[in-house]
Amino acid sequence: MNGLKGKTAIVTGGSRGIGKATVERLLNEGVNVLFCGRNKEVGKEVHGELKQRYAGMIAFIACDVEDRETPAILVEETRKLFGDPDFLINNAFPFTAKAMDATYDDWIHVFMAGPAAYARMIAEFVKQRKKKEGAIVCVSSISGHIAQPARWTYNAAKGAVKQLIRCAAMDLAPFIRVNCVSPGWVWTDEVAKATPDGTRQSVPNAWNEYHLLQTLQEPAQIASAIAYLLSDDAAVITGHDLFADSGYLAMGPEGLGKTANFAGSE
Repeated sequence: MNGLKGKTAIVTGGSRGIGKATVERLLNEGVNVLFCGRNKEVGKEVHGELKQRYAGMIAFIACDVEDRETPAILVEETRKLFGDPDFLINNAFPFTAKAMDATYDDWIHVFMAGPAAYARMIAEFVKQRKKKEGAIVCVSSISGHIAQPARWTYNAAKGAVKQLIRCAAMDLAPFIRVNCVSPGWVWTDEVAKATPDGTRQSVPNAWNEYHLLQTLQEPAQIASAIAYLLSDDAAVITGHDLFADSGYLAMGPEGLGKTANFAGSE
């Protein structure tokens, strides 16, 4: 994609799932990447694996985006290693799914580690850089657009992401573009927990009926959408929520229509 090679990016939550796939995609595009994750051992393992192929282009910091000091540290370390970052990918987000059973602390956590952390990262990204131009992508979800059982916390927090990126896009225009992606069901650690044995093979067709393309998405596919939004190929796109959802949000209650009866006329 145009405009990625030689640039520098920060990826939060880059140790697994969509975040890890995004780190790998950007490295393949010639982007220097600093990524973070809460699990130090997992992050070090991913860093070691990728460093063999991309020596000098990748760095890892173990941290929690909810912590007060984290946004400043991530931007500072990126500038020390690679210079001013060109891109910010806000991906780390708590999967706190509760409803009436949510405690005060649950609500504080899901918002402070979710949309508030996204906002604080954006602010620090802008304040520390000397460059004018840049691009930011935040990972949202189909859950920010629909109702799902027992998910007040997660869906409300994901829904806040779209409003955040629109406000940020307005304030940071015309030099910094701000967008988000809303994936459908993606094969990640969280989805694996819903299978009988943690493998996709145990439920090969699960979730297919939720998507027009009739397949569960891969993290790399979402990473491609993120890379596109960062690239010069998306130069006219800002304040936008890209439905990278295989058609999930286009469907209505009849789903794929396999069991629906239609009235028609000649």
